[in-house]
Amino acid sequence: MAKKIALLKGGLSVEREVSLASGAACAGALREAGYEVVEIDVGRDIAKKLEEINPDIAFNALHGRFGEDGVIQGILEMLEIPYTHSGVLASALAMNKHQAKKSFKANSIPVANHIIAPRTEIAARHLMAPPYVVKPINEGSSVGIFLVKNQDSNPVQEILSASWQGGEYLMVERYIAGRELSCAVMGDVALGVTEIVTNLHFYNYEAKYLENGSKHIIPAQIPQKIYQKVQDLSLKAHKSLGCRGVSRADFRYNDIGGEEGELVCLEINTQPGMTKTSLVPELAEHAGHDFIELVSWIAEDASCNR
Repeated sequence: MAKKIALLKGGLSVEREVSLASGAACAGALREAGYEVVEIDVGRDIAKKLEEINPDIAFNALHGRFGEDGVIQGILEMLEIPYTHSGVLASALAMNKHQAKKSFKANSIPVANHIIAPRTEIAARHLMAPPYVVKPINEGSSVGIFLVKNQDSNPVQEILSASWQGGEYLMVERYIAGRELSCAVMGDVALGVTEIVTNLHFYNYEAKYLENGSKHIIPAQIPQKIYQKVQDLSLKAHKSLGCRGVSRADFRYNDIGGEEGELVCLEINTQPGMTKTSLVPELAEHAGHDFIELVSWIAEDASCNR
């Protein structure tokens, strides 16, 4: 009998639309692989729905708060339903950029200097010399990120908007010029390295999801020594937070000063995008794993106590 999979998608975060796309792609691949798939648009009644469905596995295709920060993982642990990707603690740590960077620094993974401050203070004055980046502490998909450039005399004002949903405390982080790199980890193996090319200053929401917003170069055309270092640091970051299954680490590489340059880890994603053209599926395919094989591997890796 085919395993029954509850495919969790949509959810309550600002990344809902991205999650719906990931969920649809994964559901299709799982059905092609022979699984029985029940798709659930996750709401606050998720525990009740899961008890009614009684699945063998919960495939987590959620992004952002509630689905990526340890909350849904805790519910699944309570229900004793084996689930995919990282567990409660790793998910919570990775989603909180400040806590993740503290762990990275403790494990000799280079990061950009940053300050945590109330949004009112950040909007009132420059807390560090431009250029710098202002970003929510607990959001993904580059939602709510602002670049303050050298010529900007005023700090970011958009964060004072009544519609702001990025939290009261934000991160002010030194801007690292240069190239955007990304590397996926699958189990205990670092896959290849992608360079993301965009006309924008950084890989923001528009660059990620708008048509022609960015281009992915696999493998990244960087020195072999740097390529290997990105792989090593990605696996190290994955292990330092206790991640499981698939994750993706993002880096900035400034090679203006020569081949060595400056390489910093920006963050790790425990619930990376999972459409066929997302970074992780592309990197998996480059390593010889097609989309159906990748999604099936993630499903079979599911467990509790992650």
